[in-house]
Amino acid sequence: MMESKELTVIIGLVTAHQTIERTKEYLEELAFLVDTAGGKVVKQFIQNLEHPDSRTYLGSGKMNEVKEYVIENEIKTLVFDDELNTAQIRNIERILPECKVIDRTRLILDIFSKRAQTAHAKIQVELAQYEYLLPRLTRMWTHLEKQRGGIGMRGPGEKEIETDRRIIRDRISFLKEKLEKIDVQKSTQRQNRGKFVRVALVGYTNVGKSTLMNVLSDAEVFAENKLFATLDTTVRKVVYQNVPFLLSDTVGFIRKLPHHLVESFKSTLDEVRETHLLLHVVDISHTDFEEQIKVVEQTLFELKSSNKPVILVFNKIDKYTWIEKEADDLTPRIKKNISLSELCNTWMAKTGLPTVFISAKKKHNIDILRDIVVKEVRKLYAEIYPYQYIAEEYTYNESDTDI
Repeated sequence: MMESKELTVIIGLVTAHQTIERTKEYLEELAFLVDTAGGKVVKQFIQNLEHPDSRTYLGSGKMNEVKEYVIENEIKTLVFDDELNTAQIRNIERILPECKVIDRTRLILDIFSKRAQTAHAKIQVELAQYEYLLPRLTRMWTHLEKQRGGIGMRGPGEKEIETDRRIIRDRISFLKEKLEKIDVQKSTQRQNRGKFVRVALVGYTNVGKSTLMNVLSDAEVFAENKLFATLDTTVRKVVYQNVPFLLSDTVGFIRKLPHHLVESFKSTLDEVRETHLLLHVVDISHTDFEEQIKVVEQTLFELKSSNKPVILVFNKIDKYTWIEKEADDLTPRIKKNISLSELCNTWMAKTGLPTVFISAKKKHNIDILRDIVVKEVRKLYAEIYPYQYIAEEYTYNESDTDI
């Protein structure tokens, strides 16, 4: 028997710095996050405010409107698109005492907790959860007493009931020490991989990195149409045209990525920092893929990895749709009425980067991508390991890839 999905209301704001179109796009993504966490969005509320209300995020009138809907439809979960502070959560829970109040950060942490498979990922998620919990400890006691389940309530578990700030700080210190040891182990593993060029797949979450990883490496990396399907970095040895390199799949980036996660997943993101070549995968079928590109580029900048060679890989060309313009139509040229071929020419001309348009799922243009990767990898071998590898004449031996 299938478990019924948790009915959820999502809430966002149109502010001086965020248009109604952008807010709707963010809420669409938030709805996808809720679905990934196991919930079902039945209603969304949007309000125009200069900035979030310091007491309840929404204004009093809109908050009453939300209250009426929640009570009338017996909604148990509210998810806000921005991070809430302790006072906001406490005040909203006073207005709706029977409703769970979750912000975007808590929701992402919940998904990470659900997705974590290895001991390494579980430690990273637990650390991020405790760092999120610490400043909200007073507010959280009401949740702990009621022992609710469902979205946003996955966590270290019953240990939270008897915890206090000192115990949580001790736990954070303990987890950080464990992660430092893992960092050393991971660093040693990377050093022991030999003198190979490292290539990493990066991109926004759910753009098809894991599917592409499977195609390029003939591996069986878990891939699913959900956000954050991959948490742990997967590394595979790949050989094309007698040229070997290491290919890694990494955790997807997202707008408003919680600081706790960036810090906690430092050892995982080190794979990006230490790679030689980035394959930036983009979902060209997404209505807001240009904004997603900016988010990834900003995250790479924060990781001090924005100066690395990049191949721009536009994926999901099989899902790209557009509205053909009439010959006498004076409508401005926007993404919705630009053909795929026009879009390809535009991006190939303006990026200055090696650019390719593919479908990992349908395996369209994969050979073109492979040729571009081999060309860039050969360049890197010539630059990084000039005495061990001769770029055009390197002879590959299977024993060379032992790591």
